[in-house]
Amino acid sequence: MSQRIRSNKARRGRGFTYLWILVLAVSIFLLIYFEQTSLLYILATLGVTILLVVVALADLGGSELSSETLQRSDAHAPGAKSRT
Repeated sequence: MSQRIRSNKARRGRGFTYLWILVLAVSIFLLIYFEQTSLLYILATLGVTILLVVVALADLGGSELSSETLQRSDAHAPGAKSRT
């Protein structure tokens, strides 16, 4: 029963994603058709800026943990030789 619920949620989420893609594609087509390039430039710049901020924040959060974990695993690895 729980598998069916998860499947329905995934299907609903996928449909919502396809709806967003369709709406954005139609919006971009209409902006190009009516020659609203200045608005397209603004939307593209905002989109890229938001994407870069999201990627930067995601990378900053994970890089500190991964470097600490890597150092600890190297120090406690069985059979690891020290360079002294």
